[in-house]
Amino acid sequence: MIVSLDVADLTDPLRSAVAAAAAGCLPLVGGGDGDALDGAAVSAMRGALAGAPVEGRVVVGEGEKDGAPMLSPGERFGRGGVAVDLAVDPVDGTRLAAAGRPGAMAVAAATARDGFFDIGPAHYLDKLVTWVPGLGAVDAPDGALLAAVPALVARAAELRGVRAAEVRIAVQERPRNRAHAEAVRASGAELVAFEHGEVERSLRALHGGARDAATRAGAFGASWASEASDIGSFGEGPLDAVLGIGGAPEGTIVAGAARALGGSMLARFAPQSRREAERIRSALGADVVDPRRVIPLDVLCAGPAEVVVAAVTPCEVGVELPGAEDRAGGLRVAWWSAASGRHGRMDLPRG
Repeated sequence: MIVSLDVADLTDPLRSAVAAAAAGCLPLVGGGDGDALDGAAVSAMRGALAGAPVEGRVVVGEGEKDGAPMLSPGERFGRGGVAVDLAVDPVDGTRLAAAGRPGAMAVAAATARDGFFDIGPAHYLDKLVTWVPGLGAVDAPDGALLAAVPALVARAAELRGVRAAEVRIAVQERPRNRAHAEAVRASGAELVAFEHGEVERSLRALHGGARDAATRAGAFGASWASEASDIGSFGEGPLDAVLGIGGAPEGTIVAGAARALGGSMLARFAPQSRREAERIRSALGADVVDPRRVIPLDVLCAGPAEVVVAAVTPCEVGVELPGAEDRAGGLRVAWWSAASGRHGRMDLPRG
């Protein structure tokens, strides 16, 4: 049974956890060693979660599909309190962070116990994520998420008061997403291709294409807005949706954000190997892996959720966050909360 939860009570412990992860891996940013960077972030996040005032359980710990260090599903944390489930990625965009490129963040999503959909051993989901409200399984009959694209584009254009050509949909550049890219082009919308940083793009899409640059860049003042204009990640502009087959763990985190921000999300299992499909069937049942089954947002995340991000390198999540900094007085990390919309900086001691 899912109990009611005041997500405001989760903001501070999640902020402490993601800030610790971002600060913990900062010395390794730009060093080229993604596994070492992930390992440092995982260790720092685990340590911060140990003192959280909750009875916590990790249900998604990004890293398994890539063989990277991770917080393992089933790990328990906290010193007691309300029972919550947690989906985490101590560094989303590990390759970006290892290369010192923008778009890497530490992120954690939490909701009441059993509130997240059980992805089991799945590594991949086909997903449609957007700020446009009211998109449901009826828009994707028989699991055809691509069939929802024309309706999505029409709704986004109407709500924004623009032409379809001004609606922007991001698709990750992978061979498995060729049909998704073609569906975007066929709809008349603008295709925005990206390589890494699925969670960052999804958070931007949940804020919507109508957000102007001044609003996004204003979070940390004029000096940061000027600095951000020189960073390639921020030249892409706002997004209306993210579409395509990507990580299942990332999908759980994004579902929590869609709940918090009032957006829409649809997903279906999209195993990329026979072995993955067999593992899902064995763990969850054959009907779950049926590609005709669309999983709506109220199943992906069944109740209120909080998602908190801390920037490892500069990133945009509806507001633009400067990357973690090593300063004379210690470490400084920028953070943002989905449930409250609050953002700011945390100062942490070095080491």
